[in-house]
Order: sequence, then C-alpha cells, then structure tokens
Amino acid sequence: MDSVFSESAYQALIQDIFRRFPSVQQGGFTPGTYKPGLDGMKAFDQALGHPSAAFRSVHIAGTNGKGSVANMLASALTGVGYKTALFTSPHLLDFRERMRIGGFMIPKRFVFDFLTEWLPWISEHSLSFFEITTGLAFSWFASENVDIAIIETGLGGRLDSTNIITPVLSVVTTIGLDHCALLGDSLEEIAREKAGIFKAGVNALIGESVPETQQVFNDIAWMYCPLQYAQKLHPRLWNRHKQIIQNMDLQAPVQERNLRTVLAALDLLRPDWPLLDQDEKVEDAIIHTARNMDFHGRWERLSTHPLVIADIGHNPQAMKYNFAALEKMLQGEEHSILTIVYGIMADKDLDSIIPMMPRNATYIFCSPDSERALPAGEILRKYLDFRRSSQIPGPERAFSAGSVRQAVQMAIQLSKGTEGTVIYIGGSAYVVAEALPLFRGLPALKA
Repeated sequence: MDSVFSESAYQALIQDIFRRFPSVQQGGFTPGTYKPGLDGMKAFDQALGHPSAAFRSVHIAGTNGKGSVANMLASALTGVGYKTALFTSPHLLDFRERMRIGGFMIPKRFVFDFLTEWLPWISEHSLSFFEITTGLAFSWFASENVDIAIIETGLGGRLDSTNIITPVLSVVTTIGLDHCALLGDSLEEIAREKAGIFKAGVNALIGESVPETQQVFNDIAWMYCPLQYAQKLHPRLWNRHKQIIQNMDLQAPVQERNLRTVLAALDLLRPDWPLLDQDEKVEDAIIHTARNMDFHGRWERLSTHPLVIADIGHNPQAMKYNFAALEKMLQGEEHSILTIVYGIMADKDLDSIIPMMPRNATYIFCSPDSERALPAGEILRKYLDFRRSSQIPGPERAFSAGSVRQAVQMAIQLSKGTEGTVIYIGGSAYVVAEALPLFRGLPALKA
C-alpha cells in the first residue's frame, strides 16, 4: 500500500482498516469488534507516549444523552475561547466525525500518517476498531496541545477504552436498559458499569437518576469522589433555560434534561476555567451547538416541506420521549399526518418499543445496510401481530421497504399533495446515517 499521502492512498488505507478491524457499527458486538477491558488500550497508550495524560478532560458516560451533553459542553468551552477537543461515537457519514477540535474533524493527513506508522503495532496486538480510534484521537489532541477534551465513552464505562484517562470531571447522563447482554439486565448493574468512570478526588455529576441507580452511585462515590445530582441543582443560567431551549438548534424532546446537566457541569468546571464566566457567550454557544460542532441526527430537521425529522434514539427510553413528542405535534393545528420511517438493530428491545408506537401513524419499516439490522419484514410482522393481538382499531397502515432510501422515497411520495405531514426517520443511528445523504444532494432526494 502506498505510504505517500494522497486522497486515493488515504481512501485505500481507510478501506483496509475497516476490512481488517471492523467496527461495532459494521459487525455488532462480536469478539472481533468489541474487546472490553483496558489492557490493550493501556499498552497502546504507553507505546504512543501516554497522550492520554497530555490534556485535561471531561469524561461522559450514560445510556442516552451523552452525545448531546458532550457536544453542548464542547461548544460552550470553544465559544468562550478554550481550544476544545471532542471524542464521540458512533459516526454517521465519516468516521473522522468522532474526533474534532473546535468543531473541525481530524485532518485526513494526520489519520493517514498515524495509521501508516502504527498499523504494524496495531496488527501485532490485535486492537479493536474503537481502541484504534481512541489512540488516534488522543494522539491528535496531545499533538495539538488542546486546553481540554470532552471524551464520550463508547459502551458502559468501567471497561471502556476511554477509561484510561483521569478527567477533571466525570458525568453520567442517564441510565436505561440497553446493551443488557454486555452491561447487565438491571438498572443497578448498568449504573455500576457507568459509574466505573468515577475517579478518586474527581467531581462526579449525575444528569438524571432513579432510586435504584442513585443508591449505586452513592455507594460507589463515597469511597472515591464528590458527587452531585443535576436534578437537585439550580445551576447558573438555569433561570434562562426556557429561552435557551426555545432557541436551540438541538430540538430533541429531552434537551431540557441535557441542558440542565450541561449547565451543572459548567458550574463545576467554572472555578478552574474562568472564561466560562462569559454568560452571553456560553448561552450563544449552547444555542448553536449543532451548527458549531456540525452535530447531526438529534431531532434534526432535514426538510421543511414536508417536515422531516431524523433522530438516532434507539432504545425504549429514548423512543418513549420521541414518540410522545410526535404525538404532541399532531395535537397542534400545524401537523395532522404522521409517517414514520423505522428500522432497528436485531439486538434491540423491539418488543418493548412497539407498544409505544403512535397508533395513528403510517409506518414504513426498513433495514439499513448492516449485518446487525433486523429485516424490515420481521419488524412489520411483529408490529402487525401486536396490533391484532391488542385489538387496536383502525387501518393497519404499515409497509416494508427494501432499503432506507426506498423507505424515505415512499414517505416523500405519500406526502405529496397533502398538508401538515410530519415524516420521522429513526429507530437506529444506522437508519439516520443512510437517510442524511438523501437530503444533502449526495445524490439529492428532492422533497
């Protein structure tokens, strides 16, 4: 393979990396893609010269909301003048989305040079895709001398590759039943895994908790660190939260909860980060998080005529909020027709999600191009079986499509000649990832 950088050499190298080290997005949580534990990451970090210790960081775990919280924090810190890095997952269109500084993705040249140099070591030690990207991100952040990095866990916390850092603040957003086969099948077990990011003497912040998880957090934190609950705090700028929510370009139904977590986190950071005292800049940066960070797939409006909304929420906890928000939209005067383009991974809890689905919607089920995806016909069968067994009245307006593209095209076609249509695209990040280019001219799908 050509070791001299060019666009073609870069693309060939990236294809080779994805082939040899498939991501969880590609292959699911298999032994070849998911390697819990820190030994491999610690060895890689040591070989790289310990870049994880070269910058200060905020570490974020949680079942839902951690991506939004991470991006809002990064936007706020960038907006007041700090050189701020951001590491998140999954990506939607380009894996470089995972690694940003000031909202800009890691340069292709840095990726190429890093992988060219370290690929023999990576191969010899059989690293996972996530370990590779974590080492890549940390090395870039260190080389750029960032002031602070916002680091989102990939899965769980205790055994996550990112957990080699010692942050200045640990944040757990929410706890829900997701990835149960890997993290535990109760809220308490999952909370214990997420709380694995707590570090001795480092402030920890919980975005939202219930009695079962709060007891776990309390039991772990008293041995290690100061613990705060955002729900119990009245953070600075909270008196303006309604205005901020109204103007935010992140319009997911749960952003009020996420905003409170972000404002509480900024309060905990503020003593050592005095530029955060610039309230107007903080507020403006949070309001424009999606624009500033090029952040997508969180209640994102892809079209206005018809109104098309895409959201990567995928587990019962997230879908409960999203479906409720869609039904609330139909109660207004502006929108009266709801079409849902929906796909899901086979390892997700579809049986718990189907009863939440709005009953007055038209459904177009689809399967994204992933081995993990549940076939569209299987989703359709389960949905219709539920309606019939529950004796739900009304027409069974449900179809299956051969691809995400076909499902979106069908939804757009159904909307023509009607007013007040809302099209919701979701159920999985993979569905949203395939839908986004259709509204960006790659190629264009005219609404």
